[in-house]
Amino acid sequence: MKPPRSSKNDVFLRYKLWLSAVSGEGIIGESSYKLLRTVEELGSLKAAAEFLGVSYRKAWGDIKNSEELLGYDLTEKHRGGVGGGKSELTSKAKNLLEAYDALHKKMDTAIEDAYEDFKEQIK
Repeated sequence: MKPPRSSKNDVFLRYKLWLSAVSGEGIIGESSYKLLRTVEELGSLKAAAEFLGVSYRKAWGDIKNSEELLGYDLTEKHRGGVGGGKSELTSKAKNLLEAYDALHKKMDTAIEDAYEDFKEQIK
């Protein structure tokens, strides 16, 4: 049996979570989160940028901007050599990502609850 087909009148909730400075400049959001997690996995900013389909210059600039707004480094860079350079997350970056994960989970739960209330009100 096929699931019911959605109609143009169905309502779906979409939201994004990002943290910004007082100036409104973004510190961390979905794209910078993915970039940092990919750096952590691949061990290289260049490899992470390529994997995510963004230019190295943009990736580097986004991280630099976040570092300036936060006031601390997010990555430690180790220059080339035989195997090429590598990047790794600082302990503060790892803490930031863990806190962002926890915040996102709490927000997901709260927003899902609020959305259920919303759907009940529009029946």
